[in-house]
Amino acid sequence: MTVPALTLTEDSPLTKLLKKPEAEQLARTKGLLSVADLFEFAPRRYVRPGQLTDLSSLHVGEDVLVVAEVVAATTRSMRNRRGKMLTVVIGDDRGNQLDVTFFSAYGHEGKLKPGVRGFFVGTIGAYGRRLQLTHPEYELFDDEEQGEAAVEWYRTHRVPVYSTTGKLNSLRLRKLVHLALDSVDRVREPVPDDVRERRGLPPRKVALELVHRPSVEDRPARGLDRLKYDEAFVLQTILAQRRKAAEAELATPRPPRPGGLLAAFDERLPFELTQGQRDVGEVLASELASERPMNRLLQGEVGSGKTIVALRAMLAAIDAGGQAALLAPTEVLAAQHHRSITAMLGDLAQGGMLGGAEHGTTVTLLTGSQNAATRRKALLDAASGEAGIVVGTHALIQKHVQFADLALVVVDEQHRFGVEQRDALREKGVRPPHVLVMTATPIPRTVAMTVFGDMETSTLRELPRGRSPIATHVVDAQRAGWVERTWQRVAEEVAKGHQAYVVCPRIGGDDARTDTGSGADSEDAGDWDGQWDGEDADAPRRELTGVHEMLEELGSTPALAGLRLGLLHGRLDADTKDTTMRAFAAGEIDVLVATTVIEVGVDVPNASVMVVVDADRFGISQLHQLRGRVGRGSVPGLCLLMTNDPGERAIERLDQVAATTDGFELARVDLQLRREGDVLGARQSGRGSSIRHLRLGRAEDEQIIADAREDAFAIVDADPQLREHPALAAAVAMRLDDEQAAWLERG
Repeated sequence: MTVPALTLTEDSPLTKLLKKPEAEQLARTKGLLSVADLFEFAPRRYVRPGQLTDLSSLHVGEDVLVVAEVVAATTRSMRNRRGKMLTVVIGDDRGNQLDVTFFSAYGHEGKLKPGVRGFFVGTIGAYGRRLQLTHPEYELFDDEEQGEAAVEWYRTHRVPVYSTTGKLNSLRLRKLVHLALDSVDRVREPVPDDVRERRGLPPRKVALELVHRPSVEDRPARGLDRLKYDEAFVLQTILAQRRKAAEAELATPRPPRPGGLLAAFDERLPFELTQGQRDVGEVLASELASERPMNRLLQGEVGSGKTIVALRAMLAAIDAGGQAALLAPTEVLAAQHHRSITAMLGDLAQGGMLGGAEHGTTVTLLTGSQNAATRRKALLDAASGEAGIVVGTHALIQKHVQFADLALVVVDEQHRFGVEQRDALREKGVRPPHVLVMTATPIPRTVAMTVFGDMETSTLRELPRGRSPIATHVVDAQRAGWVERTWQRVAEEVAKGHQAYVVCPRIGGDDARTDTGSGADSEDAGDWDGQWDGEDADAPRRELTGVHEMLEELGSTPALAGLRLGLLHGRLDADTKDTTMRAFAAGEIDVLVATTVIEVGVDVPNASVMVVVDADRFGISQLHQLRGRVGRGSVPGLCLLMTNDPGERAIERLDQVAATTDGFELARVDLQLRREGDVLGARQSGRGSSIRHLRLGRAEDEQIIADAREDAFAIVDADPQLREHPALAAAVAMRLDDEQAAWLERG
């Protein structure tokens, strides 16, 4: 690839290095827009030059780079599909040979002719008794002089192997990165020199050379550690600035009021709060009474009683003359919260009504699908202050929704919302309201430091008394007897007077336009993607089970004959969803066939068994959330994970879920197996996870994040606007551009 001498900066677009279609392809598939992005595109692995020519020493599974000569090339038509197959035999200087196979000869048969020499990069496989490379990347030498120079370079350097895209194979990407390194005179240094030296980090220019052009003696890992630190450092700077800005705001203090609504509620509680609930309650009360806006994350095990803690904080805010808003991700969950809060408060939720308590309030529900009259009444209750608690979905953050005096914002299942959505609700207060964010997905320390680094964190680990144990088993759906026994177990639980959930990964039926919905009530068609743990992403996907077909199948299953079946998914209208959930809660439905719309917050103590169909298509943490819907009463819970995937990785994940009900341990395992961006609850279209280098599941990266956090917070504390650190300010601005901000908005 011959390119004239260039003068580039890190901000130069890749169109200065590539033709527009190729640059667009890199932008679309790899998220690479500029030279700076290209520098951050680290190799997947390195091939050592000692593997160059000795073909006799190769073994199956090795990643190799060999220099060899084409000895023979044969093209033939394929038997089972259209097109031609190319088989090439390459040899080294010792007479050893290796097969090279291309299942599509197009673009290769004109180049790979006997006598040409070049480099071949790939993973050694076997066909019969012969070793082979299948569809390797290769680079041919134009002449002998070029070949000798290339060989000499490869003898003294490790060879980076990049993930490929289209015609831009790894060898061409290597040349592209090298050209950029040679064309950029000055590389930005976001980390101050004193910090860099104290942490023993190489200069950034040196780090890039170590990562992209390491010699035999170099350690690429040292350069990658610098890139990891830079990534963590810039992110922690952003979080430190957010926290600094929040500290500068003034909230209206909401001190506790003796003898008020909260005291009346506590007197009527039919159970004793756990020590953890009491401790967190005291922290929230103290922060509500402060002029500094509370900005706290409350994480807890499934069923640990976060809702009670949040409700007590809302009642304290009402006692102090304010209102509280509870934001839920789906209409089903919002309606569930409205019902459960109203039920828990009893006559305390009938403020101003005949029979209502003297210090009572009103709990109002606001969703997007309410009819005009109901919605108008809810808006009026919020704006007038008559409603002390307003529960709602995304409809709460719309511009025309107003509050008389919003004191506290509670966000349930925080990972479903972005920073902008949370801030839109905060802006509805006369002064910045206090914010409590809740998640039932336990958060490892690395994630807490990165995504929630601008918040204080409280954790509930202790489960309330009376929670029953949950047994979990994996069911091989390819064994008819196991499936039959599964439905018999469901029938047995119903015969005992209990109820069951059957969860499917998609809606299907007449609504099967896509596997996932959209908007406030979208459901994931399972949140696991095989390519995340090395499964074949190009393999044909089997059809996933939809709730409509499952409902029909269960209706004709002999073991379930006579049982009352119900259907629930996010695309049903609000009245239908509400009616269905009320009927299930009242025991009028025996088996509820549903999507993940019931994943969080749904509380039916009489439900004792759950069957998750196509369980291999869900992530570990999501399965843990789902099974938390059973075992909420006095009888033990049973969760059956049904799978059609006999693969070792799928079974391993499901076995891990079955082995423990410790959500914190499962969150740690989940993070080790999956890409960070997806674990955090959102996939970034076209760019994948925007954490490029850090691996939040690795202990060694946790220390890098902790160091970067300490350094970044110290710098922002002394220089909040980064006026004395222009290179860091520029890096922060780049990180906060429109596309990359999508990841931060999950915070």
